[in-house]
Amino acid sequence: MRVVIATATAGAGHLAAASALEEAWSALRPQDSLKKVDLVEFFSPIHRKIHADGYVKLVEHAPELWGMLFGKTDNPRVARRLNELKRVFPSRSRARFARYISQVAPDAVVCTHYVALDTLADMRRQIPKGRQSSRMPLVATVVTDFEAHALWMAPCVDLYCVATEETKARIVARGAKPGQVVVTGIPIAAKFMILPNPREVRQRIGLRDDQPVILVLGGGFGMGPVAEILSELDKVEASFQNVVVTGRNEELRRALATCDRKHPTHVLGFASNMHELMAVADLIITKPGGLTTSEALAAGKPILIINPIPGQEAANSDFLLERGAAAKVNRVEDLPYRMRQLFASKKLAQMARAAKALGKPRAATDVCEEVAKRTELVAA
Repeated sequence: MRVVIATATAGAGHLAAASALEEAWSALRPQDSLKKVDLVEFFSPIHRKIHADGYVKLVEHAPELWGMLFGKTDNPRVARRLNELKRVFPSRSRARFARYISQVAPDAVVCTHYVALDTLADMRRQIPKGRQSSRMPLVATVVTDFEAHALWMAPCVDLYCVATEETKARIVARGAKPGQVVVTGIPIAAKFMILPNPREVRQRIGLRDDQPVILVLGGGFGMGPVAEILSELDKVEASFQNVVVTGRNEELRRALATCDRKHPTHVLGFASNMHELMAVADLIITKPGGLTTSEALAAGKPILIINPIPGQEAANSDFLLERGAAAKVNRVEDLPYRMRQLFASKKLAQMARAAKALGKPRAATDVCEEVAKRTELVAA
């Protein structure tokens, strides 16, 4: 079988989901021809710059504007109009990706970003009616948040892999057939299926055994008020230690590493051992991105949500809060009060149990098994 995993650089989650699927497929079906492609590679330099940096700049400096755009376009009719408008103005980027798909001739294309769907829909539209199944690959889209925006839906999609039953219900209500939608969870690395021994990890990375660990995550790009969070944590009288991950924001890592803190604080840059860091964490303070929260749920860790981005992160936040796996602070200065509340109650243990019940550490394997099964049925 020939398989293409199509993703795009727009936040770290889409890339991480694609890597998790690549890992799972290689383990499940090592004999297959597997290619992972970032669609940004087909963009012009200007288009690449706008796409890669535009989202980060927008959510960092104008999150309300992003939330408005997210809400206005989260309508199937609006999404269709946007796609029709795109077809009026042919894109060289889409043409390059279409040529790539034609050359590779995959049996299946698994998309962890909706930007690939426009091209695949155009390719299927150009095939004479009645011959699509023999000329086009099976198209699977893997929704990387707990709520599916309208742009994730396209007429070319044969299979939707989603996080929850609620996500499935939303997609079916918007026109997908129930048999097209499978609840798999959001793909995360295989490391989360069996977590390491927390005591051994603490010893290896130099953490104390007699204090809880607060894991503060800035996301893949080190966004969010990480420095402010640490300053507010210094106001909490309880005994604990901090582990801070700044992602690819090297400037932030250097700035935080030079500051003195009341609580023992370990500042890390990009972390490839997130499963270990979550294994030792007693509480995770983070923005609620789909991949990060899926990892935390798989690890059975309570989450304290701070400043969710309007749009997909706000929806993720609602999901976690409704199910008791998270608490939330709307302002950084509220953090000391909420921390004292959590430490003084049984809430952390309750949140951890709720998180564990929601976790789907096998999600990547389940997606790959479902795609392989359906692709083989089409071929037969």
